[in-house]
Amino acid sequence: MTRYLVLDVFTDTPFGGNPLAVIPEAGALPEASLQKIAREFNFSETVFLYPPQDLAHTARMRIFTPTLEIPFAGHPTIGAAVALAHSGHGPDMVLELGIGPLAARATRTRASFDTSVPLDVLAAPQPALVARALGLPESALKLSTHAPALASVGLPFTLTELTSRDALAACAPDSAAFREGAARHEGALDFAQFAYVREGSTIHARMFAPLDNIPEDPATGSACAALGAFLASLHGTAQNLTVHQGYDMGRPSQIGLSAQDGTVTISGAAVQTMQGDLTI
Repeated sequence: MTRYLVLDVFTDTPFGGNPLAVIPEAGALPEASLQKIAREFNFSETVFLYPPQDLAHTARMRIFTPTLEIPFAGHPTIGAAVALAHSGHGPDMVLELGIGPLAARATRTRASFDTSVPLDVLAAPQPALVARALGLPESALKLSTHAPALASVGLPFTLTELTSRDALAACAPDSAAFREGAARHEGALDFAQFAYVREGSTIHARMFAPLDNIPEDPATGSACAALGAFLASLHGTAQNLTVHQGYDMGRPSQIGLSAQDGTVTISGAAVQTMQGDLTI
């Protein structure tokens, strides 16, 4: 049997934040089972941990959504770092991901990581298409700061500012528009949408990826990282923000986000809620 943990990430309250399954010693699992296990948990991501390829590092991570393996994600990195801290690692760590090694710091309750993966702005999806994907009138998109931008620091998201918190709450994703966007934009993967409203240093956000079996994600660190890098580039100034996500779906999350000099730092709390054994 292989042990697993479940943590709620970007919260210090059980059953808030974004749930994550972590398999701390995944080496005995057959390759063909990894995607099936992630689909069985059906969280937005499941993390499989292995010994590092570089012995000076802490662990190698593989991250699976319900439908595919991805090279980078934020809440799995935070949750895995906290799980490793529970096992005696840290506080300083280096985690090996598909985008390369990331420096992290973790205690048994909180973690942060830094990424210097360059911002890649892949496309400028049409506002009308983005509005349809979000189930909103085009007038709900705030275009005065920036048009919708398909951007990535390891995982692509369409970043769209909305006019109000009410508009954000009214989002009603349209899967047909997501399919159209994914077909139209090479490199968009599932055309995941990260919609946000900015109030000073506070961001209210929602993330939708229905083509990846994620109708809505309670907390998306990789999208926050892309947004931080994008806003720092757009405004030419450091960004120090707190992202509130998951409130509209009853799983409140808070994500610390800073971006400056080409480095993005994501931080937040995590709390373990379950543990058990895979019997396969």
